[in-house]
Amino acid sequence: MYPKSIQKLIDIFSKFPTVGPRTAARFVFYLMKRDKEEVDELIRAIQDLKKNVKLCQFCFNPFESTPPGYVGELCEICSDKTRDKSLLCIVEKETDLISLEKTKKYQGLYFILGGAISKLRKKDIKKLRIERLKERIKQHPEIKEIIVATNPTTEGEATALYLERVLKTLVAAQGKKITRLGRGLPMGGELEYADEKTLKEALESRK
Repeated sequence: MYPKSIQKLIDIFSKFPTVGPRTAARFVFYLMKRDKEEVDELIRAIQDLKKNVKLCQFCFNPFESTPPGYVGELCEICSDKTRDKSLLCIVEKETDLISLEKTKKYQGLYFILGGAISKLRKKDIKKLRIERLKERIKQHPEIKEIIVATNPTTEGEATALYLERVLKTLVAAQGKKITRLGRGLPMGGELEYADEKTLKEALESRK
């Protein structure tokens, strides 16, 4: 129905999370109405994203790698010597990490799992960084507590239970413990949208 160039961009936008063909088409027609300078700015921003941002080798948090002389592979959090290296908080996605950081209540390290499990489907499990997580725990004996901070959703709960099961033997062998966030968080919600006070209480009441 649309010219080839328009349809191609609609198909690309349709691959974005929560974006369907109709919303994707709105994006395309919005861009068509913008000045060339604005579109060029968007193109440069996307190019800079791919050029300057990389994933932390420990927690997979994206960080800017452009400061002069910077050659490290760790984000600001993981390279901060003042952080509590005995705590490792597992979250589903990057926005969850940011939400917990904003509380200023947690001073340990993080690990971004990369998603959640829906009914323990194998294809969902394969997408998660489970094996990388095991490696981190094995290679860092200073970690004493592993906080499972998945979202209080059906998928988040399934993910938490799966993590507890697969990490149980490994954690027990190294004398570590697994805890969960307190139940101050509403069921069905997400950390990304929880207020800072609720997140603080959830961290304090973890068990």
